[in-house]
Amino acid sequence: MTEYLKWVCGFANAQGGTIYIGIDDAGNVIGVKNIKKLLEDIPNKIQSGLGIITDVNKRTKDGLDYIEVKVEPSSYPVNYHGEYHYRSGATKQQFQGAALTEFIREKTGFLWDAVPVDNIDVEDLDRESIEVFKREAVRKKRMTKEDLDIPNAELMDHLDLLINGKLKRAAVMLFYRKPGRIITGSYVKIGKFGDGSDLQYQDTVEGSLFNIADKVIDLIYTKYLKAKITYEHDVRVETYPFPREGVREAIYNALGHNNYAASVPIQIRIEEDAMYISNNCILPKNWTVDTLMKPHKSEPFNPSIAHVFYRAGYIEAWGRGIQKICESCRELGTAEPEYTVLGNDITVKFFALERAKISDSKNLKHQPDVLDDVLDDVLENRIVGELKRDAGLSQKKLAEILQTSLPSVQRAMGRLKDSGRIVRKGGKRFGYWEIH
Repeated sequence: MTEYLKWVCGFANAQGGTIYIGIDDAGNVIGVKNIKKLLEDIPNKIQSGLGIITDVNKRTKDGLDYIEVKVEPSSYPVNYHGEYHYRSGATKQQFQGAALTEFIREKTGFLWDAVPVDNIDVEDLDRESIEVFKREAVRKKRMTKEDLDIPNAELMDHLDLLINGKLKRAAVMLFYRKPGRIITGSYVKIGKFGDGSDLQYQDTVEGSLFNIADKVIDLIYTKYLKAKITYEHDVRVETYPFPREGVREAIYNALGHNNYAASVPIQIRIEEDAMYISNNCILPKNWTVDTLMKPHKSEPFNPSIAHVFYRAGYIEAWGRGIQKICESCRELGTAEPEYTVLGNDITVKFFALERAKISDSKNLKHQPDVLDDVLDDVLENRIVGELKRDAGLSQKKLAEILQTSLPSVQRAMGRLKDSGRIVRKGGKRFGYWEIH
């Protein structure tokens, strides 16, 4: 049945057509079994799997029953589990990459990230992801608290993430906890490598784009990299082998400009001497690596996603992202990054600062894949550090200082209380936290 549904999808995306079930390739009627059940199942599966209605009829010839499925051309793109098929001549093809983007643009006038999504509403969006966006938009002064103190539905509308009352794909990618429901490959893979193909350990970071963006930088700089410790005039100085701001900018660019229709995850490969950040991206026509490395205008592949990332201060609106990455490398004292484009894959290579390199083969090679545990420990330790400085801090104030969401702080403090590391003394108004 799966293959029949793909063919129905291909006919609907082309000029329509008729599919016969129970007739062989030579045109001979061979009949079908359980035709009554099939006449009920086929229309239901087409409607639930493809979202279209077709005319399914019983036909009889020489005493044998067969089924006729008449498919009308669709005015909008039809997909089967995220795959877009198209009938061309006697063959069925699957749209991918640039061909898919152009097909959707021709059918709808929309880019991929602007296509409306069924069955996911504003109420389904992740509250913590929305809080991360609000926090960053205010912190970067791209929006005010007054701008953001509105219901979520109104916020989505103001961010141009609604179309005819439905969420755009961009809204789901940005704020929905499980965007894999609409597109596979919407996650980030991180791997630490030794020599050649020696994969020492790895992580997969999933969730909304804001959830990923909020986690992946901390994960890299707590689990995957070590800082070289020096002292200048009795002041402790930590130097990492790769520029944090430059890596952050490169990852945010990959998240914002990735071609999610290709269903290929963003990949980050970390070695002792280099870090590679790769994503699938279709550059504007006639653009080359030289174009990227020189001042250029901004032409985002996902304009709706890029607009919200800009509001959060994650990316620039003037095509200055690569310039900022190069500046961060120069400030650290390492070589400028190299960009390579191979087909639809774009990779930025960061070179490690020689004097900051530390071999970690003794400690981390057998470290388990514990993303959540690592990040939880980091946040808990930061909370304890702040409470040592001011034991009267509220959870809301801690969230502001640590630049994270209030629910994250509340969960972390719950774990700290359960483990006995902190104990509340006194009432809510005049109480304080005792550290153990």
